[in-house]
Amino acid sequence: MTTAEATTPDSVGRTVSTIARLPKRRDFLRIAAAKRRWAQPGLVLQTAPTPDDAEKDAGTIRVGFTATRKIGNAVVRNRARRRLRAAVREIIPTRARPDLDYVLIARATTGARDYAALRDDLVTALERCDALVGDEVGQA
Repeated sequence: MTTAEATTPDSVGRTVSTIARLPKRRDFLRIAAAKRRWAQPGLVLQTAPTPDDAEKDAGTIRVGFTATRKIGNAVVRNRARRRLRAAVREIIPTRARPDLDYVLIARATTGARDYAALRDDLVTALERCDALVGDEVGQA
């Protein structure tokens, strides 16, 4: 049985992780307190090591999304979060380190930014936060 993920050249030889949501506010605060962050025009990425006591299955990467009222009304915030979730589904499972938790913060330009540029912003932020899987660092 072959899947599209298994036959895509970018994912050959890598395991595909699943994505879980960060459910608690304390997780968002813990990641923000770690002060590992990188801002790009389309998003802000924060990372922190996954705590040992976290309820986590092997191969699961935990990701949280946030968009403040500063970027716009509910429609704008929801659109920005949807776009961030779509980019994360494409990039994080194969290219991000599974031992970290991630929070993506939407910016005012997230909703209107070209999707390819938004994906590039995520890859660059992962690289700057030392969150890319080892063999990916030079291929942003």
